[in-house]
Amino acid sequence: MSDPLLDGARRWVHDDPDPQTRSEGQAIIDSGDRDAIRSHFGTRLSFGTAGMRGPLGPGPNRMNRATVIRVTAAVGEYAGDVVANARTRGIVIGFDGRHGSRQFARDAVTVLATAGYRVYAFEDVVPTPRLAHALTHLGAAAGIMVTASHNPPEDNGYKVFWADGAQIVPPHDSGISAKLDEISATADIPRDSEFSTPNSGRVDAVSDTTHEQYFREVAALRVYGGDARIRIVYSAMHGVGRPSVERVLTSHGYHDLHLVLEQAEPDPDFSTVSFPNPEEPGAMDLSLRLAAEVGADLVLANDPDADRLCVGVATGADIRMLSGNEVGVLLANELLTHGDFGDDPLVVTTIVSTSMLAKVARAHGAKYRETLTGFKWLAQAGLEHEGAGGRFVMGFEEALGYSVGSVVRDKDGVSAALLFADL
Repeated sequence: MSDPLLDGARRWVHDDPDPQTRSEGQAIIDSGDRDAIRSHFGTRLSFGTAGMRGPLGPGPNRMNRATVIRVTAAVGEYAGDVVANARTRGIVIGFDGRHGSRQFARDAVTVLATAGYRVYAFEDVVPTPRLAHALTHLGAAAGIMVTASHNPPEDNGYKVFWADGAQIVPPHDSGISAKLDEISATADIPRDSEFSTPNSGRVDAVSDTTHEQYFREVAALRVYGGDARIRIVYSAMHGVGRPSVERVLTSHGYHDLHLVLEQAEPDPDFSTVSFPNPEEPGAMDLSLRLAAEVGADLVLANDPDADRLCVGVATGADIRMLSGNEVGVLLANELLTHGDFGDDPLVVTTIVSTSMLAKVARAHGAKYRETLTGFKWLAQAGLEHEGAGGRFVMGFEEALGYSVGSVVRDKDGVSAALLFADL
């Protein structure tokens, strides 16, 4: 008698291109543990407005190469249906330093290029905001970032950005999810290894021109050009932010920069922290210890994909850690006080963040909006305001996310680091 659960599990394992997860999946099937089989193969990871995230492992309810191949095929089919000239405009693909990220990105490149897309591929790990910027700079149809942000080390994820540079919103999330449901029934997804790397015909490496444009646009956000003689401690939290943050700070005169070396390079195991989120207890201990040793004026830390920023400031002999609300309000006031944003500036936050931003906006004659939780909604508010002829000054959420201007239509912990050092 047919067993739908086991039949589906066997089909998935048979089609899995990764020898490791294929072996792990077969071992789960062979164990006869129905709960484990159901956990891995009984459903699939949900796809929503944040894309998908989950533990690494075999089966459709885990992050693995087979899952990435299927969801990438879904993104390609959906974008081809709804975005004009999607294949010639192309899709940009980036990845962070987590377990599996580089291979997942390579699989995504191969699937899309085989499907006739022009693909722009980052050749090395990159902060999520750099991916979002490259998307708009290149005029691409979509972007894919392989990251699980500040999730535990056993997780990975897959985030999709749309042609406007922001994270996907309805109906794109449900549209991609519907395509994924169709594709999950078959594993026959064309993949030509000829298209697995840049400079292979349909695949281009993200160029130096694009990289340099990001740094030029970040520099243009500044409203300060004075003394840069403060002592800064910076942690990349075992993530990918160090090269970008180090460059934006030192290129604007912040040379008294002290790196938390134990956390400066990508480490998918996040070996010095129990949870790689600057907000978690203990995550900033090494930064605070170094700050005390060197007498720092300012402490900055990113999360692993560098879209968030944690800030601490010296108060006498101590460092006072600031909340996301405090950093957001201070940055908004700084920009509105010293910047020139025309007659119709806008600042935005979420319904769960501080209402103090409304008072700051009122004091400066700026417009103020609140959105639902999630940076995708902040980005949409900015896009709508600019579409009506206004200027988007900044948006923030209490969970350490800040976006200034139109450089990145998402959180950017790199530009925020420079602007707070200026402040």
